[in-house]
Amino acid sequence: MLKSLAYRLLAMLSMALGILGIPLPGLPTVPFVLLAAWAAGKGWPEFEHWLLQHPRFGPAILGWRQQKAVSRRAKWLASLMMLGSIILISLSAAPLFLKLLLPLFLVGVACWLWQRPEPLASKG
Repeated sequence: MLKSLAYRLLAMLSMALGILGIPLPGLPTVPFVLLAAWAAGKGWPEFEHWLLQHPRFGPAILGWRQQKAVSRRAKWLASLMMLGSIILISLSAAPLFLKLLLPLFLVGVACWLWQRPEPLASKG
């Protein structure tokens, strides 16, 4: 019971962060949605089913689960959001170490992301 509740809370928190990531640069959407689906699968099957059937989230979740794949559109959107975050942090009054470390981290994430295969269904 307590374990199921913990997974449900993690699923809700992850989904909330994923939704917040849509308009906020620097906060990723897809990883949080994937985490929400994983947690829901452990303790909230109805929510997992809803996510898998969702027209926007379902294909990304299934692509990741079945092929560890990310669509080209998601790669481009994520890359553009990361570039926007780098630009915003460079123009901000953030500490210098953050202005140097964040771009390095995001470039690493982008390199990893672009090495993921694309879902077979989305290839020509």
